[in-house]
Amino acid sequence: MSDLEQARALAHGALASLERSRQRIDDLNVYPVPDGDTGTNLALTARAVVEALETTRAEDRAALVREVSRAALMGARGNSGVILSQIVRGAAEALGNAEEVDAATIAQALRAASDAAYRAVRRPVEGTMLTVVRALAEEAEARVSAAPPVPELLTALVSHGEEAVARTQEQLDVLREAGVVDAGGAGLLEIVRGIAAAVSGEELPEAPPSAGFAVEAIHQELSRYRYCTVFVLEGDELDATALEAELEPLGDSLLVVGDRSALKVHVHTDDPGAALSAGAARGVLEGIEIANMHRQTEQREERLLHAAENATDVVAVVAGAGNRTIFESLGAARVVEGGQSMNPSTAELVAAVEALAAPEAILLPNNSNVILAAEQAARAAEKPVEVVPTDSIPAGIAAMVVFDGARPAAENAAAMREAIEAVATGEVTIASRDAVLNGLAVRKGNYFGLAGGDPVAEGRSFEEVARAVVERLLAEPREVLTLLRGADAPELGPLVAELAAQHPELEVDVQDGGQPHYPLLVSAE
Repeated sequence: MSDLEQARALAHGALASLERSRQRIDDLNVYPVPDGDTGTNLALTARAVVEALETTRAEDRAALVREVSRAALMGARGNSGVILSQIVRGAAEALGNAEEVDAATIAQALRAASDAAYRAVRRPVEGTMLTVVRALAEEAEARVSAAPPVPELLTALVSHGEEAVARTQEQLDVLREAGVVDAGGAGLLEIVRGIAAAVSGEELPEAPPSAGFAVEAIHQELSRYRYCTVFVLEGDELDATALEAELEPLGDSLLVVGDRSALKVHVHTDDPGAALSAGAARGVLEGIEIANMHRQTEQREERLLHAAENATDVVAVVAGAGNRTIFESLGAARVVEGGQSMNPSTAELVAAVEALAAPEAILLPNNSNVILAAEQAARAAEKPVEVVPTDSIPAGIAAMVVFDGARPAAENAAAMREAIEAVATGEVTIASRDAVLNGLAVRKGNYFGLAGGDPVAEGRSFEEVARAVVERLLAEPREVLTLLRGADAPELGPLVAELAAQHPELEVDVQDGGQPHYPLLVSAE
């Protein structure tokens, strides 16, 4: 395997491990400020390296080291991402100079990574990712004399890293008071875990569970400064020390790293403009990012408080603004836009699941074409996910009616499956082509009705087709009939009046669902 192929495999392994723990690491973050984005920043920094490796034309190891180091620097996000970029640089340079990668080389790379990280921080604080990377370097150095195989050494480093991360809670007062470990250290451990799996050729082990949070970890004071300001400065003969001295009075968490041609700057400040002006006076600004940390803190608190209340949240795939409102009113925490002819990807569903506050999730695909993607997303997600195979929006609504966020996902899923079995569903759509279905001739452009998936009527009259669908659903005794009117659908007044006359005991609920492609969706309970 070439150097480039090896680098790609390691980077992909690190990113995969980070991605699945991103939300957990975000939630852990209380230091240096409770901004709730450490996991996201580390993942984005690692992704920048992966993307650079996918497109690089580097032909030798030295060029590859330069590209990896620059990609990490330019892609670094937030305080943790900038520190990670220095860890990457230190390790890459040591590996680039090695004739072979053995236990001694790994130890040298980790020591170089630790030294680079400590140099990047003006006032290093123990109980952070700095402590964890140093602990990994020390453990690797202690094992060099035994000359263990690299996969064995990396496995041992993961175990030692878990211990080092656990100790951060006792090393930093703010972590001890909140009852959490350091988020940056936890993220660094996931990187090592992913690399170890890539080197051994094994699947990633089960992800660490998302822990519950004490009130002290949820309610955190706002940071002293409001804006996390990050930018890249490019130019000639850049003086990092001079820029650092000018920026220091503006705020805290200051990092200025890089070389004389490109610097990455990170600072927490109330005056981002002043920070940008200081950089612009010296060179060209790129990659400017300004985040309101106070809002991030509020969002994190809202997310964790919700998680403390709910054991399970729901992700529902829904088409139509009205239907979205219905699902949200019934308790769906996330709604993914999708349905017929606009199926969401597995990645979109995984992202929605990972964004949930609750530790477990229910996925409602609400369309037969989305069920497979939902099942794949459930397997890929970090948290436990139950897929309730709803094949229509009415079925999804029936499932949501019995949802109880206080119950575990498995209990909710069982209740939801039972609920949808008791519901008959139908739909009226417009035929896109001529066809014969179960002996029924369907002509392009005509209304076409199905009940329980079976074709029941076809014609130019919406009311006649809709009536046929409803009559089929009411062939058995029903108490409630729900009509979801689609986008640009005909009025339902005549149909509702007819139902009131013929079935006075029937409760008819009419809603503007707004779904495309289906002028009418029906459910009968």
